[in-house]
Amino acid sequence: MSRPTEELPALPTPRLDECPFGPAPEMTRLRETTPVIRVKCPTGITAWLITRYADVREVLGDSERFSSRPGQAAHVLAHMNPDRPVAEGEFTRMDGPAYQRFRHHLGPEIGMPRRLLELRPLVRRIVDERIDALAAAGRSAEFYGDFAVPVTTATIGGLLGVPYSDRGLFHDAAAAMFGSATSEKGIRASTEPLFRYVHGLVQERRKNPGDDAISRMIGRSAASAEPFSDTELVMMSAGLLISGFDTTATTLTHGLLALLVDSEESGEPGKSGGSREWERLRADPSLLPAAVEEFARYFGGAAGLTREVTEDTEIGGQPLAKGDYVVLAVQTADRDPAVFEDPERLDVGRRAEGHLGFGYGPHQCVGQQTARLEMSVVLETLTRRIPSLRLAADLADIPFKTGTPVVGPAALPVEWDAVLPAGEDE
Repeated sequence: MSRPTEELPALPTPRLDECPFGPAPEMTRLRETTPVIRVKCPTGITAWLITRYADVREVLGDSERFSSRPGQAAHVLAHMNPDRPVAEGEFTRMDGPAYQRFRHHLGPEIGMPRRLLELRPLVRRIVDERIDALAAAGRSAEFYGDFAVPVTTATIGGLLGVPYSDRGLFHDAAAAMFGSATSEKGIRASTEPLFRYVHGLVQERRKNPGDDAISRMIGRSAASAEPFSDTELVMMSAGLLISGFDTTATTLTHGLLALLVDSEESGEPGKSGGSREWERLRADPSLLPAAVEEFARYFGGAAGLTREVTEDTEIGGQPLAKGDYVVLAVQTADRDPAVFEDPERLDVGRRAEGHLGFGYGPHQCVGQQTARLEMSVVLETLTRRIPSLRLAADLADIPFKTGTPVVGPAALPVEWDAVLPAGEDE
């Protein structure tokens, strides 16, 4: 709901050219002085910006008072009209039992321990193959495009039984959905080829099921009290393809940049993490699980999340009216010193339990366990096989993405002295 009132301050958005590892400085000041404040968003809607950890966590945990119906990025994506009716299968904008119906079918494919155990060898093979490809090409690469995106693309494609050669369909759809599309018509044009392709997959898997997530969801659906339509299965599968590669690839790239950059280069000695954090991981692989959680805390939710107020209520002492929008500054909340000690520092040994980087409550990221698995395998393999990995550009020359809720480097040049064979120690 956009209420025409007094002139409002603009929503502070990430400025990675100035703050490559964190939110805009205004966010920290607001968390300390005005943790709930009305702002005008880039898409034109007005919303209550919420920056304090306790308040953000409360909103995320209460989908009855705070609905996901607007779409999680309605504050920054021009094509995302929060007033548009929820389409068939558009489960990310649903709440309650309607949303859980979808989640109960997706969860076993990308989050259950047995499935993760089966997935780990695939991820290891993919990571080793990409490292071998880097080694064959020379002693330098662009990490995001040459490694991170291919790894996460092959992983989500492998889960769904989608050949790597068909990746262009969901890469193009993701590029439009998370940045380039400026209208609902534009997003339909950009995603329609992928939806047609996935619809064909669904029909084929109904006839000839295989050992893949789409086939298993079809079988599980058929045995349920409310089977999914083809459209609903297409929306679930296409949604996984679109969202299942770039967020993790970007977090890996952003995290590696923070691990490798020298503290002195960042302009904030001791705050960016520094190359000493890379050396800590190399020396002590037992830190890997903590490092993955720290990546999620440090970089997760940087663009924020949109919710709609469903009843007159209050948050942080501020009254909110039914129909108001709220924007949850997740990254700023995860740097709240009331919860995390020295929160501006990337610390691969930190106990970051309770962070909100994967969300919280009913809508927390359904693919978070797969993302953890990918990041863990990548970090373990990189530190073991390419111990001399380093940046091949100054921090000031690293390009960052703009106009997208997927916040991070657009490219990351790296280099190394040698790549060790798979399974061989330094």
